[in-house]
Amino acid sequence: MSNTILKVDNLTKTIGSKKIVDDVSFEIPKGEIFGLLGPNGAGKTTIIRMIVGLINRTGGKVNINGHDLDTDFNGALNEIGAIVENPEFYGYMSGRKNLLHYKRMSRNVITDEKLKETIELVKLEHAIDQKVKTYSLGMRQRLGVAQAILHSPSLLILDEPTNGLDPSGIREFRDHLRQLADNGTAVLVSSHLLSEMQLMCDRFAIIEKGKLLHIESMSDTTNMEETLLREVTFTVNNCDQAIALLKQSYDNVTKKDDNQFTIMIDYNSIAEINKTLVQGDIHVYEISSVKKTLEDRFMEITNAAKEVNV
Repeated sequence: MSNTILKVDNLTKTIGSKKIVDDVSFEIPKGEIFGLLGPNGAGKTTIIRMIVGLINRTGGKVNINGHDLDTDFNGALNEIGAIVENPEFYGYMSGRKNLLHYKRMSRNVITDEKLKETIELVKLEHAIDQKVKTYSLGMRQRLGVAQAILHSPSLLILDEPTNGLDPSGIREFRDHLRQLADNGTAVLVSSHLLSEMQLMCDRFAIIEKGKLLHIESMSDTTNMEETLLREVTFTVNNCDQAIALLKQSYDNVTKKDDNQFTIMIDYNSIAEINKTLVQGDIHVYEISSVKKTLEDRFMEITNAAKEVNV
């Protein structure tokens, strides 16, 4: 069996004369968290709704763990667990009874042991027999994940899953997703919160105005190549003396204050400059390099796309 869990080919959605989603293709392998990034209205939710069969596609193909959505609709949906918008439950029932209700409706056989394992995975053991109306938003989100993965789907789809969560809840949620991915579940998550997606995803796709602009691994974004220039800040005991020493070989040294200067250099030059300073009897207290963030990369790619379309 292929390692690819979700394969989307040339997905398109047209309403009237307007293309909401325009020829989008991507794949997600087993055990990967894949992010759809873009501003509100970019087409992320429309893509997700087409994948889970909530709305019709104008064109394109969706294959989920070997099941074609057109020719084997039930088989494809059986591979999916999803939270699209906020999860809804019966508030007057306990978390356990909500999950048991879903268990009875599932096409898959869900054992009592599987139910117990799922509750433990999302860390709701202490509250599972309380009424859902007493749950915090974070607890509801965890119960939503429990419901989505109870039938052991190969693909988990989440649309803006951290909306309304506090920082502690977001971190817990992120940890749950990583545990699921480590156990082999493929995860598709959409969001406009770039800082959270940077911490959450293995790869990401940038969607803007329905078009897929770029796909990249998070490690490629946050770890700049050694050959690229980056701004490096040195904290020393004598900034003027250090600059005078370095200007014999470098012409892009800038003083920040009496103890700090910045310089644009490649990764391999950092050690060489440090050696020069130490040999010149300069005390080096700190060296810091600015790495690219996902926000930097997002702006770089979207701005480049705008320039092409001008």
